[in-house]
Amino acid sequence: MTPEPLPDPADRTVDPPVDRVQRRTVSVLAASQVFGGIGVATGISVSSLIASELSGSDAIAGLAQTTAVVGAAIVALPLSRLAERHGRRRSLTTGYVVAFLGALLAATATFLQTWPLLLAGMLLFGAGSATGLASRFTATDLARPERRATDLSVVIWATTIGSVLGPNLAGATEKLGLLPGPAGEHGAHGTSAAPLLVASLAFAAAAASVWLLLRPDPLHVAAARAVTGTNRTSAHAPEDAAPSGLVDAQGAAHPPAPPRPGFRAGLAAGWAVIRASATAQLALAAIVVSHLVMVGLMSMTPVHMGHGGASLQIIGIVISAHIAGMYVLSPVIGWAADRVGHSRVLVVGGAILLASAVIVAGAPSDDSARLTVGLVLLGVGWSCGLVAGSALLIDATPATDRTQVQGLSDFAMNLGGALGGVLAGIVIAVSSYAALSWGAAVLLVAYLVLVAGRLLRKDGPRSPGHRPNRS
Repeated sequence: MTPEPLPDPADRTVDPPVDRVQRRTVSVLAASQVFGGIGVATGISVSSLIASELSGSDAIAGLAQTTAVVGAAIVALPLSRLAERHGRRRSLTTGYVVAFLGALLAATATFLQTWPLLLAGMLLFGAGSATGLASRFTATDLARPERRATDLSVVIWATTIGSVLGPNLAGATEKLGLLPGPAGEHGAHGTSAAPLLVASLAFAAAAASVWLLLRPDPLHVAAARAVTGTNRTSAHAPEDAAPSGLVDAQGAAHPPAPPRPGFRAGLAAGWAVIRASATAQLALAAIVVSHLVMVGLMSMTPVHMGHGGASLQIIGIVISAHIAGMYVLSPVIGWAADRVGHSRVLVVGGAILLASAVIVAGAPSDDSARLTVGLVLLGVGWSCGLVAGSALLIDATPATDRTQVQGLSDFAMNLGGALGGVLAGIVIAVSSYAALSWGAAVLLVAYLVLVAGRLLRKDGPRSPGHRPNRS
């Protein structure tokens, strides 16, 4: 029999006060999200510009962000596997270190003026996004069942700070004129490597904060409590306050699963869990559809506005408003999901996304006000899908399989984002922004029918003592 991996010595705490550990975990994750958000936003804000300047091709410029999304998808599953074997602390730290190396490689490529190396760096850079997504699940390992969506949303909200600071830091370093980029035909220098170096420092800070402060590891604490049969958050806590890392939606405790024999077996097991649960399938569909629609419409809005002669400043304001919509209201959305039900919030989110698609479909390229409203709603609808969908996925997943299912979820989400970006570019090339928006609307109508069916479907017979869930 293969021995189970032992937790780090610092994690061998006997029945720690879980509520206190959970508060510390959420605080550390939120801080790391600020640094990680700075890294992602800083790098993404300049990567396309640098790729365009180095290659002289708009097509290559679009590949810079797409490569980062693909990188996030590729690394999602290995990170979940690492968490299953060695805990969240080592998994998240590894993800940020990979992103740090990617940012350094991209900065080197900028200095050496070679775009293929830049794309290679952005592939590794995508680990920063994947690690940020994995952090939201880490916030639920020890969360009370009635607070899963709330704690998850707080970590997502922290990304707002980094997303706002990142582009501003990129602009500030650019103005300093450090490490100037390639010279143009008139002698003016292009985008410098300095913003990418700032991104690398931000990822290093995120890695350090997780490695030094995420103690005890929440996944190790959850596993230890499962082994001892502990089903309380403290000696005097009610039984229904059990940590989610070891309790399923019906309140049953599970011991940790032994290490799986290999990566493929773990992936197959995660997919089998999702296939066996209609609720898990709905949650995964909500996450993927919300991300696909968001990336598709958001990525092509600057192009649409550019056709109308909008300045970079106006485009930047619209995208900033969209990012605010994505993150600012996430704690409110998490609170609502915990209280009125995850599926109901998914319906609301789908309706908001549909309204966004309809609004931007009829917006002329020079109507920045209407596009701003549509993009803000797009961000809010995405947040509903991500927060409520992630919490619903946790409720629908047995504790022994959660890390693999969560990794598969992030893989599918990023793959959906990449697909959305590619399809959006094709639609814009052969048709129009309006056609793209109406296509998104059709997809969202089908999605809403799926979620509404979940709400209308009656629950099966309940066993005595069964507590109604919030799905």
